[in-house]
Amino acid sequence: MGIKRRTALLGMLTGAVGLAGAKRASASTAVAIPPDARGLLYDTTKCIGCKACVSACRAANNLDADPGFAPGMYHAPNDLSGRAKTVIKLYQEGSAQSFFKAQCMHCIDPACAGACMLGALSKREYGIVSYNADLCVGCRYCQMACAFNVPKFEWSNRYTPKIVKCELCRHLIAEGKTPACADVCPRGAVIYGTRAELLAEAKARIAADPGKYIDKVYGEHEAGGTQVLYLSHVPFEKLGLPAVGDASVPAQARSVQHAVYRGFIAPTVLYAVLGFVTFRNRKNANWRQEESAPGDPS
Repeated sequence: MGIKRRTALLGMLTGAVGLAGAKRASASTAVAIPPDARGLLYDTTKCIGCKACVSACRAANNLDADPGFAPGMYHAPNDLSGRAKTVIKLYQEGSAQSFFKAQCMHCIDPACAGACMLGALSKREYGIVSYNADLCVGCRYCQMACAFNVPKFEWSNRYTPKIVKCELCRHLIAEGKTPACADVCPRGAVIYGTRAELLAEAKARIAADPGKYIDKVYGEHEAGGTQVLYLSHVPFEKLGLPAVGDASVPAQARSVQHAVYRGFIAPTVLYAVLGFVTFRNRKNANWRQEESAPGDPS
């Protein structure tokens, strides 16, 4: 009887685990695009590398100058940093070359916000991924979670270091103005608008001159979709944009969590296993105690 009960219990546990695994595929993980989502469209074919956007971003956000690796230069960041929320890079390989503007992608389902345990990073008005220094404990999980390597820590600030990233000049948008980088671009290489408008514009440019662009709008689907979109005449990975899948990091994490916790199956299975093991060990201990007890002298 004991063997049959044990076999039945193990069968039930196996079935429950299998059901938990099956739930993973049906877990709903999509995050809706904010109806008022705004962002940027950057077109590599229009950028002349003047870096006016870099200087304007610094001024609009009251950032200290970042001389990069060029001492004596006023503001010449080589990459995103605690003093640079956007930067222009140069890709060059043989005769192929392109400028590239790096900044926060303002993901629809941001990994940085998902990793932040206290909500210092969150999506707010217009879908902008915003930062609240009062909630930040400096764990830098956001840096590790971001697929685009955007958030930067203020290593130079020994007292109250913060996470620094583009916030789409939300203080200017609140005043009805345009983000500084888009406002000063002399060639319209970076433009500001709603995500829907920008996506339509990007696709219209590709359709109007298909030989000019890679036939893809980067950010339409990547990492669950982003509010900063790119058009390019060279492969996106050459510019430093990672070949991520369509699912966001938080969506993948939720898929696993749903499989584990949907219907409380996995915790129930775990407790059942622990209960079975405890019962078995106690029964064996009682049996050994009875075997070792001295006989009745009468």
